[in-house]
Amino acid sequence: MDFESNSWIGERLCYYPRLFGGVMLTAALLGVSTSYLTGISAPTLPHFLPNLSIFHKKKRGKKRIRVYMDGCFDLMHYGHANAIRQAKELGDELIVGVVSDEEIVANKGPPVLCMEERLALISGLKWVDEVIANAPYAITEDFMNRLFMEHKIDYIIHGDDPCLLPDGTDAYALAKKAGRYKQIKRTEGVSSTDIVGRILSSAKSISQDCSNSSLPSKDDNMNHVHAEEKMSKIDHISNFLPTSRRIVQFSNGKGPGPNARVVYIDGAFDLFHAGHVEILRSARQLGDFLLVGVYTDETISELRGHQYPLMNLHERSLSVLACRYVDEVIIGAPWEVTHDMVTTFNISVVVHGTVSERNSSTGEEHDPYAVPKNMGIFRVIESPKDITTTSVAQRIIANHEMYVKRNTKKEASEKKYYAEKQYISGD
Repeated sequence: MDFESNSWIGERLCYYPRLFGGVMLTAALLGVSTSYLTGISAPTLPHFLPNLSIFHKKKRGKKRIRVYMDGCFDLMHYGHANAIRQAKELGDELIVGVVSDEEIVANKGPPVLCMEERLALISGLKWVDEVIANAPYAITEDFMNRLFMEHKIDYIIHGDDPCLLPDGTDAYALAKKAGRYKQIKRTEGVSSTDIVGRILSSAKSISQDCSNSSLPSKDDNMNHVHAEEKMSKIDHISNFLPTSRRIVQFSNGKGPGPNARVVYIDGAFDLFHAGHVEILRSARQLGDFLLVGVYTDETISELRGHQYPLMNLHERSLSVLACRYVDEVIIGAPWEVTHDMVTTFNISVVVHGTVSERNSSTGEEHDPYAVPKNMGIFRVIESPKDITTTSVAQRIIANHEMYVKRNTKKEASEKKYYAEKQYISGD
């Protein structure tokens, strides 16, 4: 047990002068009488004073609760981010385990994103304190003990949707049995399976976009092709119902200081990936406050084709808001950076990465950054990674048959979940 130092003695002298005086007088008389009458020395003064320190224990701070949550986090989306946010609210420190590539292959099939990319995405979330790489898919007894002993984990967290192993058993059965399991609410309207479905439905258009960088064909059937693209997107339209409360939950709730250097960067941020995280990190390092403009769905379709965006405006905005390097988001930012925007948001520098996607047939006649360039506040920064939304989508399209088979099974499982689900409180 920890105690404070003996500095309490001096403090007590001010509050108990009569008591202290009486003790001193008694000690003096005893000292004189014993030494005079018997020649025996009296015990020294401190031994006569009561050990009052036992009544003045040092106050300890409240124990910090450490919680653990794991996942594959493949094709990272705002549903993952919301799960992470909810998990953080159940404790003071959140440790996230990222399942290894090998474990994902064994239990779900090949991941779209490699471990390095998934680690970058998880580490970039504002609610994450620590990351454990190559976590197991199932909470085994050995790994659970390691969590409790080495990482000092108090509770293991997972969503209300079932997580079953290939043999049909619950991946979190041991944590539940140990009484160290807590549940959060699944974010409705999105899943990695759903996103793969959107990509597969746009596969033909995306493949043409990758193979043909020249002007689009003027074929008489072009309008018919565009109509087919729109119909395919309807089959996998987003079921996400955005609310103002969700946006508030993801927001920092703070504006820039009066003398803050505000950095502005804009883009589609479709299918949020590691390349986005790294360019946002680089942009944030140039100032004190990072403002991110997220284009409208209409702007992206006009710039890149009818098959884009794969994620709608609100989905993309939440993914950007969840990033730890982002301070504020303009939801539905204009393609052109105007003088009024620069003044309104007190923007100090406008940045753009070296890696971006745009159909070469559109938008070339007008420079969206003409104003900040004329003002001398425009800067091009090197994109740390060459990953793009199209390159990620191509990984799925290149293994079309495998992902169609995988998605068919997963979609059946999700339909069953939605058919049997019940209301669960939480957010």
